[in-house]
Amino acid sequence: MIIRPIEINDYGRWFDLWQAYLSFYDVQLDDDVSEGVWERLMNEDDKDLWGLVAEQDGQVIGFTHYFFHGTTWHPTSYCYLEDLFVDENARANGAGRALINGVKDAAQDEGAAKLYWHTNKNNERAQALYNKVANLCDFIRYDIPL
Repeated sequence: MIIRPIEINDYGRWFDLWQAYLSFYDVQLDDDVSEGVWERLMNEDDKDLWGLVAEQDGQVIGFTHYFFHGTTWHPTSYCYLEDLFVDENARANGAGRALINGVKDAAQDEGAAKLYWHTNKNNERAQALYNKVANLCDFIRYDIPL
């Protein structure tokens, strides 16, 4: 398995996996939102969103998106892993863990103080992995849709 930065030639497979990810969370986005995500991933001049893919036997089987942000609690940045998805037919082969480790390596290279993410409280399959690679924190998240 290869973990590598997402590339322009990955668009078709990324888009299919992105749609499967959105379906998993029962979310529908306008096409312009998905296109904007892709443009941000490909924008090297004003980078604010990074992506990695997991590739096995020449096929992209998963992706992750992440970004860095400032914090008042540390002199460097934090890294937020926003999206992580592995094709259902390719799960339980280490791709999720490898993608997390890829983001962890990128965060360490950037000098980030912490890598963190959220998941749905009902996503028990993902939590089984997350409990092995990270510490569950006590914070509760609140949202105000705008």
